[in-house]
Amino acid sequence: MFRLAHLSDIHLGPLPDVEYYQLVSKRALGYVNWHRNRRRFLHDDVIDAIIADMKAAEPDHIAVTGDLVNLALDIEIDMARQWLGLLGDPHDVSVVPGNHDAYVPGAFDKVCRTWGAWMTGDDSDPPADRRAFPYMRKRGKVALIGVSSARATAPFMATGFFRERQARRLARLLDEAGRLGLFRVVMIHHPPLRGAVSPHKRLFGIQRFQSVVRWHGAELVLHGHSHLPSQGAIEGPGGQSVPVIGVAAAGQSLGGLKPAAQFNLFEISGSPGRWSAKLMRRGLTGAALPPSELSAVELYPQDVEDAAVLRS
Repeated sequence: MFRLAHLSDIHLGPLPDVEYYQLVSKRALGYVNWHRNRRRFLHDDVIDAIIADMKAAEPDHIAVTGDLVNLALDIEIDMARQWLGLLGDPHDVSVVPGNHDAYVPGAFDKVCRTWGAWMTGDDSDPPADRRAFPYMRKRGKVALIGVSSARATAPFMATGFFRERQARRLARLLDEAGRLGLFRVVMIHHPPLRGAVSPHKRLFGIQRFQSVVRWHGAELVLHGHSHLPSQGAIEGPGGQSVPVIGVAAAGQSLGGLKPAAQFNLFEISGSPGRWSAKLMRRGLTGAALPPSELSAVELYPQDVEDAAVLRS
């Protein structure tokens, strides 16, 4: 059995001291938003509790689907690098960037250089920029494929992008992993489902992404961005449903509009055509720590009725 943990939207805080010249950009709005809203509900002690509970489950691998930082300041990116080092060895942790990690032009390349060890495919060079995505890692019977939807956007926008170049490469990686008989997990920050978030936060290229999965197959898609413990699906080859799973923000404390901090834990076993996969959600349920199990659901095996329920 392979145990895969899934975290997202860490939003490490508090914000470091910011010079005025650093706020002459979209960062000014993010800075105000942090002080008015996010700093009240995103807390490092909550993240620490979630990570401790996750590590107690002894996952074989950890998937992090973006938004480790807030304004993508250089010091934030460097601090997130230190946090990743504490989270786990790069061999055991796979990361894809989120929109906050690419908050302003130039930040994405800095993220690639700084977090590259956690975003490098097997037998590949560390990423220098977005052209390195998607990447693939094989761990046991599981293939982890990291897609980047992150890009600097205009003020008041948090959209993501999945372009043709990534689509072609993703198709090739899915085919390769399929030939090897691996359980294919695709990681992306923005949810690749229509209506999952408001229009100013949506993914451009949803149809393109879904078409790749429909024709080339996958067993699981993980995302963040919505800060919600969501479950949907994309129709795969032969009409089989590919589960699309979101997770609450890992640093979200109680009292906000979104669910308190959670992480997902998947137990994966079996072989192609006979996969078994269970999703367990763990997180905060009250003022007291530590987290506890919130729900559990079998993703595989699927029967026809289950597939119909999952499909969106």
